[in-house]
Amino acid sequence: MSANTSPTGIQLPTDEELVLKVIPMPADSNANGDIFGGWVMAQVDLAGSVIPARYTRGRMATVAVNEFIFKQPVRVGDILTFFSKLVRIGRTSITVKVEVYAERFSAQGQYVKVTEASLTYVAIDEQGRPRPIPAAPPP
Repeated sequence: MSANTSPTGIQLPTDEELVLKVIPMPADSNANGDIFGGWVMAQVDLAGSVIPARYTRGRMATVAVNEFIFKQPVRVGDILTFFSKLVRIGRTSITVKVEVYAERFSAQGQYVKVTEASLTYVAIDEQGRPRPIPAAPPP
């Protein structure tokens, strides 16, 4: 079994970058122990911003959630792993794909895909207006 395959056979992405790992806590859940969707969305937004930050080299803002799919519930104690991949670079904007996998607290080492999303970020100046993304690639 490879390092990117869990015992259940779920393949973790090899063409995407690991950008965040987090464990949701009881304060992030409803009365049934399921994590609020808004909390997951906030974490996806943070994870999604990692790659664009390398290109924008300054302020940026989320301008669009192009797609957001909740595939499975997230539970208190799950270990969430966020992978991101550059999809498109425009003149002022960058679109990324984010995939979220959970290692269930009771079954660590086994992964289930819980969320996938596409987000677009725009580089902004000090007045909050779109600005061009620098031409030089990130180091």
